Amino acid sequence: MAKLLVVGDATVDQMFFVDALPEAGGEVTALRSMLHPGGAGGTMATALARLGHDVAIATRVGTGPFSTLALRHLRSSGVDLSLLQRDERHQTSSVTILVTPDTQRTMISALGASRYLDSAALEAKHVASRDAVVMSAYSLVAGPQREYSVQALAYAAEAGVTTFVDMGSGAVNALQGRLLPLLRGVDYVLMNERELFALTGETTISEAVTGMRAQGIQRLVVKVGEAGSIVVTPELTELVEALEIDDVVDTTGAGDYYSAAFAHAVLAGSDLLRAAWIGNVAGALNTTRVGAQSFELDADMLEEHAALSHAPPL
Repeated sequence: MAKLLVVGDATVDQMFFVDALPEAGGEVTALRSMLHPGGAGGTMATALARLGHDVAIATRVGTGPFSTLALRHLRSSGVDLSLLQRDERHQTSSVTILVTPDTQRTMISALGASRYLDSAALEAKHVASRDAVVMSAYSLVAGPQREYSVQALAYAAEAGVTTFVDMGSGAVNALQGRLLPLLRGVDYVLMNERELFALTGETTISEAVTGMRAQGIQRLVVKVGEAGSIVVTPELTELVEALEIDDVVDTTGAGDYYSAAFAHAVLAGSDLLRAAWIGNVAGALNTTRVGAQSFELDADMLEEHAALSHAPPL
């Protein structure tokens, strides 16, 4: 069991399943709708705690029923909420998600309280006492939360604490070239193919990977959906194939489960190809439930599915 600090948003996902997206000025009727706990930080923290780790989360929520819902799975999975901040002025962050029959998601984010995470409350010991920091890049976008996150990475570097930073399209679009300097020195950077292209301005994975290496990113993992994920280090660039899943119902949170399981495997001593395979399995399993945190994945279940399916290349 590792001790981890997760820095990122805990939100409420407002999900609407629709036949098609409305035209500008138009209206559609949802086939069904539901509210679920979400947010990259909340989802990674929940997944890591269910995998057996001692997890604390640094996040900020408002008051009222949305905050209760945002924290529901964090509480039930045993995440340490001692670094949780309450905001009396701003509502809990939320994401409105429109899901079409092909499981594609269109999202509208309302950042809310999480953006105001107060860096004055962060002390070096909160980071130095942990084995790793797992961070959502959304935390690096703006406001007091950015100051908190940059300081957390600095404390981690000073203490020799392993760092994982998971990208997000919104973070990449907001920060663009300003994001890369923040990632230098991070031990493991994770992103999807679209984010890689947006961050580098390239149109092929090989050129984009070359660009990331030139920027000093030493260990990069690129999630490529149904194809799996690509591990990039100074020594290798290798694709690890995905776990095939027939009954995909919702991809919300799949990337966050991947990142949590990848960190879990690395901290358990797995090599990076094995860790990427574990991440592929976790992300795929998460797509079989509606909601970012609905699939309750524990370490035994993860290992069982990883062993029953094909192994990563040697």
